[in-house]
Amino acid sequence: MRLGVLDVGSNTVHLLVVDAHRGARPLPAYSHKAELRLAEHMDGDRVSADGEKLLRKFVDEALQIAEDKGVEDLVAFATSAVRDAANGEEILAGIRADKGIDIAALPGEEEARLTFLAVRRWFGWSSGRLLVVDIGGGSLEIAVGIDEEPDAAISLPLGAGRLTRDWFTADPPAPEELRNLRRHVRAEIARRVGEVARYGPPEHAVATSKTFKQLARIGGAAPSEAGPYQRRVLRGADLTGWADRLGGLPAAERAALPGVSERRAPQLVAGAIVADAAMDLFGLTELEICPWALREGVILERLDRITG
Repeated sequence: MRLGVLDVGSNTVHLLVVDAHRGARPLPAYSHKAELRLAEHMDGDRVSADGEKLLRKFVDEALQIAEDKGVEDLVAFATSAVRDAANGEEILAGIRADKGIDIAALPGEEEARLTFLAVRRWFGWSSGRLLVVDIGGGSLEIAVGIDEEPDAAISLPLGAGRLTRDWFTADPPAPEELRNLRRHVRAEIARRVGEVARYGPPEHAVATSKTFKQLARIGGAAPSEAGPYQRRVLRGADLTGWADRLGGLPAAERAALPGVSERRAPQLVAGAIVADAAMDLFGLTELEICPWALREGVILERLDRITG
């Protein structure tokens, strides 16, 4: 059957159409996305009128595309930017009433759980105990477990976009800003390390998200053109050096690095600080990059419920 997933993220809003049935991997059929950067369209703690207007316009486009592409079932969700906004539920309720589509605000722990499911299905049971780390625009998700349901699923407000907006005032950031952010990130993660460490060391440590993909590419991983089945690894030794170096580069120079887009370059410094802290505090020498993440987890769970 043909399924559609509408992902309202902090940076990008994305409609993914897939052909899928139980027991088979979802095959992407069509993709439509836009970098709305909802987290930057804030008026205090509320999504601004302009931000809501952009979201509504994209939803209209997505619904038309879903109809044109023959989507039988459409599931929609919103992550950190809308979830944390004071008027987030009000905006989603308005879209539900006007457009007839129910966009659920996913709790952070649910993001971690569904991303873990996607990674488990991608790598399979031979990976043993999995540790999965994901850096989004608004939050950091961590999950660990031996089965398809994680033993622990954690969400922290340490997204690369959020930290860039809240902690940096210059490009490149001042050394004191970098130090302050590094201390903050490490303290926040360290508070939760015990919840993961109690289950023992992972047999396979995995990362998802654009931030990790870009950091791995800078470290020498294969480009996206090599395809999803090319093994890509982010090594801690490479990351530590780049985390320090990126902080001294302006965004324009970061954008010139392999795999780094102009729009993502401003938040790469904060993302690298979070990634470096997570790898250090969890004792990880490397992270393998998984091409599947939250969207695929949503698809897989939906498919299980429909055909189960």
